[in-house]
Amino acid sequence: MNNKILIITHTADNFSIEKVTEYIIKNGFEVIRFDVDLYPLQNKLSTVFEDGKWRSTLETADAKYRLDDIAAVWYRRAYNIGKGLKEEMDAKFFGAAMGEIRTTLFGFFESIDSYALGKPSVYRRLDSKEEQLKIADKIGLKIPESCLTNNPEEAKKFVLKHKNVVGKMQTGFAIYEDGVENVVFTNIIEDKNLEELDSLQYCPMQFQQKIEKKKELRVTVVGRDVYAFEIDSQQFEDAKVDWRKDGVNLIDKWVQTELPKDIEEKVLELLDVYNVDYGALDIIVSPEDDYYFIEINGAGEFFWLDNLTEGNLISKSIADVLCDKAPRRNNMVLV
Repeated sequence: MNNKILIITHTADNFSIEKVTEYIIKNGFEVIRFDVDLYPLQNKLSTVFEDGKWRSTLETADAKYRLDDIAAVWYRRAYNIGKGLKEEMDAKFFGAAMGEIRTTLFGFFESIDSYALGKPSVYRRLDSKEEQLKIADKIGLKIPESCLTNNPEEAKKFVLKHKNVVGKMQTGFAIYEDGVENVVFTNIIEDKNLEELDSLQYCPMQFQQKIEKKKELRVTVVGRDVYAFEIDSQQFEDAKVDWRKDGVNLIDKWVQTELPKDIEEKVLELLDVYNVDYGALDIIVSPEDDYYFIEINGAGEFFWLDNLTEGNLISKSIADVLCDKAPRRNNMVLV
């Protein structure tokens, strides 16, 4: 029996890895951890085709592992690939080497011939907020009226029509100044901002009708398990428009809740369409109790919500899906 689970992450990842690992071991499986920030300086990865067979090996500082016979892979994070390499090599080779490193690594992750909870190509597809909104609308979830554009006139028209509009970036957009990272959160667009919209021609942006919030939901789906949590973000000044601005202070204010049956069915249908077994959804509930889909994150964080469940149930669900002890969507394209 193949009983090895590969977890792809990085050395600075949070303790959710340990929790999932505990449950995997309880299921009778072994965990191999591949920290990508140790590649290529400390981790050695090889794939060989000989005598009609494929063989992949990972050598870490501690051990050597066969990766061609794993039962499943959890592709969680790929941060800080090539850490320390810049100091080790001639600057003129660094950019080209990093390109080769990333292509080799992601090529390997994409080619793993077993069940995968997350893949680079899956996360790339889920980067399209436009496709998310179109699919959500198609399966009957409410979405805010939206405008994605780099055309200042189109944006001004949208803002003037809807009066109450928020603007946001589609990526984890950050501006670096004097070595400090400034993350750009969701913000209200007011009439006084209309002139500033001329800069859209340099960088597109997403605008949405501002939905009044009775509460906000973070819904984590693992396989067929749905974990919904709510927060009244309107009680906190910094969190009114984007709860992440005050995320640290809100961390223990979330409360587990139930989704209405029809919303839960549509959420599961959304994951069916994408054929993924993990997703973290942001949903706004209006004062009229309408549920508005905002976005789904294919690798969204869950640890602070996991701590609010009895026995870290989200981690248990992830382990059970990886060990094929819970229903999962079949995504083994090569088999």
